[in-house]
Order: sequence, then structure tokens, then C-alpha cells
Amino acid sequence: MTTPRKSLVTGGAGFIGSHIVEALLKRGDQVTVLDNLSTGRKENLDLLEGGDSIEFHNVDIADYESIKDYFRGVDQVFHIAALADIVPSIRMPFAYHHSNVDGTISVLEAARAGGVKKLVYAASSSCYGIPDHYPTPETAPARPQYPYALTKYVGEQYVLHWGDIYDLPVVALRFFNVYGPRSRTSGTYGAVFGIFLAQKLAGEPFTVVGDGTQTRDFTFVTDVVSACLTAADSDTRQEVMNVASGNPVSVNKLVELLGGDVVHIPKRPGEPDCTHADTKKIQRLLGWKPEISIEEGVNILLKNIDYWRNAPVWNPESIADATQDWFRYLS
Repeated sequence: MTTPRKSLVTGGAGFIGSHIVEALLKRGDQVTVLDNLSTGRKENLDLLEGGDSIEFHNVDIADYESIKDYFRGVDQVFHIAALADIVPSIRMPFAYHHSNVDGTISVLEAARAGGVKKLVYAASSSCYGIPDHYPTPETAPARPQYPYALTKYVGEQYVLHWGDIYDLPVVALRFFNVYGPRSRTSGTYGAVFGIFLAQKLAGEPFTVVGDGTQTRDFTFVTDVVSACLTAADSDTRQEVMNVASGNPVSVNKLVELLGGDVVHIPKRPGEPDCTHADTKKIQRLLGWKPEISIEEGVNILLKNIDYWRNAPVWNPESIADATQDWFRYLS
């Protein structure tokens, strides 16, 4: 009988992390989850059928002494843990640096000391800021517009540096606009899908930023998971790759698919009118392509809409209050 592969997921109780954990369990891995539950939910793991194949530890990844032993004998690490959102990163830059930079260095050192065979880092397409070219390739200059984007990009640079200096096999994947079941319901004015689904459940109009013609490269979470596992299993190392659908959709199209009334709120500074990834590199190096169309993805979300029943319901007034620092500092 073969020994199960050992995998470790930081942020494994969160949105993307819990889906990675689910996929690892399905393929028969022994999975360790590290999460301090600052944004993740233990309930996300309770939904999974892991049994003795999963162990959970409530720890701060930036505390090296607390996490280092969990990395011993681990084959693959999926470093997903991070603080997200724009507004809180403006208000709490120290916290974001602690989680996204200090936490990443701590994970890298633990992986190096533990003899990890491959580390996959969840990088962010926010590093591009407002790009010059669409679709945007990995060679585009980094122009982070706010502390969250900066800390994720700095974390990415540390990952690549540890790969070069310490010969740690690493891959950084820049995720574009990930959505799907179990997306976050917490945070200060979070991701558009969670906001819209909570509004739909409450019978409230969708709060559309600007005129809604801005487009986003929405990427379904299971496609992101397949990219992560493919990268982990491959011989590719010390590379940065975009992970996206490569098919931007307007917010107006999203509203049309979800079905409901609309109210418009002011356009926000520092946000691109379009996100559109060039995915040729990941297709060439890993043979990866997305499988879920926006229509299929929205259908899956609507079937799982009860997940957002207790999420905060935002309106123009509460959004204006929550985003005042956004306008103050980024205008």
C-alpha cells in the first residue's frame, strides 16, 4: 500500500483554501491546514468529508516557531493564507504586512527547513494596478495601487527569491477575480459576488459601481484549484503565471445573469476599467485551461446561494461609509 502524499494548506479554512483542501482530500492526500480564522471559517472544513485525512491547527503563520514542525515531511505546500480587501489594507498596513509579508517569509523558511518538495504561492493580479496592455502578460510592470496589492507582490518576490537562493521549488500563480461557492462573507465591503448574492437574498438592488461597463476576468474557484494542483505536480519551478478565464465579463452582464434591480454608486479611484489576463504562459508550461464559463459559474452560485444568507447586506449608504478612506487616500 502506497503512503499518501502529505500536503499542507495555509489559509485552508478560507474560500480558495478550503476548495484546495477538498480537492486534495479527494485525490487521497493527508492534509494539514493552518489558519488563524481571521477571515476563514472552520465551517468550510466541516463541510468536507476528511475524517482522519485532515488535521487543522489554529495558528498565525507569521509565528515561525508555532508552525515550523507542521512542515516536516510535507510534499507540497499551498500558501493561500493572506489578509485581503482594499480598504482595511489602507487602514491597517502593519497588519497586512504582518500577514502577507512576514507570514510568507515564515512559511518559506518552514518549507525550506522541512524539506518541502514544492510550494505554490497564491499571488494576486492586483499587482498590475492599471495596466498598459490587455490581455495583460506576466511581463507587465508591477504597479500596486494600495497596501494589499503591494504586500501580495512583495510576498511573491520573497517566494521567487527563496526559490533562487535556497533552491526551494516554487511557483507563483497570479489569480484574477476568483469567485465561487464559499467566497467570503466577512470583511469591509468585499468581493462583488458575495455582495450581490447577499443583496439578492435580501431583495435589495445590486450596487453597481459606475456605469457597470467595467469588465473583470472572473475565474471560477475550481479552475483556480486545478491550476494550483497542476503547478504543484509539475516540474515547473521559479515561474510566475497568470490564472484566469481569459474572457472578461462586464458587471452589467453579471447583473443580467443574476437577475435583479440595480442602483449605481460612484466609480472608485485606483481600480482598472478592465482586468484581462494573458494566459498563454500557463497554457504553454502546464497545459492548463479554464473549464467553467461565467454562465455555468453563476448557475452553481445560485444553487448554493443559502451560504450567503447571513452575510452583511450592503447598500449605497453603508458602502459610502465603508469606502471613505478609499476615496480619501487613492483619489
